[in-house]
Amino acid sequence: MAAVLACGPNAVLSHGSAAALWGFGTERGDLIDISVPARRRSRLPGIRVHRRTEAILRDAAVHEGIPLTSPIRTLIDQATRLRPMQLERAVNEADKLDRVRADALHASLNDYRNQPGVAPLRKLLDPLSFRLSDSELEQLMRSLAGAIELPVPETKTWVNGYEVDFFWPELGIVVEADGLRYHRTASQQRRGLERDQAHLAAGMWPLRFSHWQIKYDPAHVQKILRSAVARAQADAERLG
Repeated sequence: MAAVLACGPNAVLSHGSAAALWGFGTERGDLIDISVPARRRSRLPGIRVHRRTEAILRDAAVHEGIPLTSPIRTLIDQATRLRPMQLERAVNEADKLDRVRADALHASLNDYRNQPGVAPLRKLLDPLSFRLSDSELEQLMRSLAGAIELPVPETKTWVNGYEVDFFWPELGIVVEADGLRYHRTASQQRRGLERDQAHLAAGMWPLRFSHWQIKYDPAHVQKILRSAVARAQADAERLG
């Protein structure tokens, strides 16, 4: 707060310092990040000053009594500084702490288009938010399975008390197509685990692919399916 006050009116905590206060980041070095109006010249020991537009400075909040950039603005700023894995961790933490849901963050990026930091966030979030329609998903999965000589799977069928996306009964392979993983709640995560556990307990092979993988990385999906088929067939032969 002392650093914010020292930088004058309309100054706000930002970048790594704001991320640390929100709980989804850490300070970088010994300097405190403060954003100030573009026209202001401030040089103070221990403070890293960022001159910003009025629009950016209005994208602010107050947390623990300290003015700081909003969670979305903070993540956009941090995206220009963090490596991909660090950025993913920050987005996950922001979602977990209910600072901003990852799906809401993704939806908001159109309001910040062409700003630094938006591109790496899109690169991170686009694959995880991508959704196929049920018909597109089924069509693509049938094509993938056919290409590696798998039989046509049953779709939207009930297995071990759960509705599954794709099922090969003769192989005991269950495939679920997941959407955006970030915004799943604790109860959704628990149900997902229970589904997989029920299939494993029944001697089956539960697999999960994202919609993005099915659409844009079919080679990976086919590789995993081939491995699962080989293991399932080996198990069947071993059991006689």
